[in-house]
Amino acid sequence: MNYHLSLKSSNAKTGAIPVSTSSKLTCPDACPMKRNGCYAASGSLNIHWLKISRDERGVSFEEFIKQISFIPLGQLWRHNQAGDLPGVNNKINKKQLFALVKANKGRKGFTYSHKLVIGSEKFVLNNRAYIKYANDNGFTINLSGNSLAHADELKALNIGPVAAIVPFGTPNTFVTPAGNKGVICPAQREGNNTTCEKCQLCQKQRSVIVGFIPHGNSKNKVNQIANS
Repeated sequence: MNYHLSLKSSNAKTGAIPVSTSSKLTCPDACPMKRNGCYAASGSLNIHWLKISRDERGVSFEEFIKQISFIPLGQLWRHNQAGDLPGVNNKINKKQLFALVKANKGRKGFTYSHKLVIGSEKFVLNNRAYIKYANDNGFTINLSGNSLAHADELKALNIGPVAAIVPFGTPNTFVTPAGNKGVICPAQREGNNTTCEKCQLCQKQRSVIVGFIPHGNSKNKVNQIANS
């Protein structure tokens, strides 16, 4: 399973920060957008992602960890413009995630995850513990909500910050069904030219939920999920 690190992203939304991509094998079935609206599954990003997933591009996990350890201290970087946390499908690979947390020490890594964290199965409880460990030790993992109601469930776990897709028309500041406060991603606000590099909100441990308005070729499919 291969991983790829771009030291200077050309993505206008992230800004010129290091950005990684993980094999499609890391993507969990728990994500409703898997094979059904994933923004990364089309265009040039998907071509890049496919090559990594076929081991035609990128490096082994061990080599990837070495690359992360060479990112300058204090540098903001995004793990996974496509892909999920280490581990096949819904399960997190503890050894690999903890190695990633260690390599990130002193750096400002952040990511989003759809790995399964709601349920009573042992591996689900383990996933929760591993994500909490990462968030407690400097590597920010945003739990990915499929709707505002789902975001409330994730926030109640108290293991990390939450981000969620929100329906078209959601105002820049909003309140979830459970009364949690949320804001639309600053990079998506109309007329706002900010980037992840400038904002850094998703790298922070925080109480506010960050909302993402569906975008990309399959935005209408994703909007249906957000409304479910």
